[in-house]
Amino acid sequence: MNVVYLVTIGLLGCAAALTLYRAVRGPSMLDRAVALDTMTALAMCGVGAFAVARDDYSDLPILLVLSLLGFVGSVSLARFFSGRSR
Repeated sequence: MNVVYLVTIGLLGCAAALTLYRAVRGPSMLDRAVALDTMTALAMCGVGAFAVARDDYSDLPILLVLSLLGFVGSVSLARFFSGRSR
């Protein structure tokens, strides 16, 4: 099972690198916002994979905090961008 965890962490790392590239080079502010929201989801997946790999689920409150942070961030950005016109 260690190979599965290593592949999972590797794929999450590649996805995080591509998302970070989009956050830096995004042509618009909305692209950067979506990239940061995706980075929050990737961090949640990383914490979940780490908890499964260690077989210790005491880190699950971190997932709750990250999910609330992602939700509040997405809603606030949606409200911010809905009032702006091109």
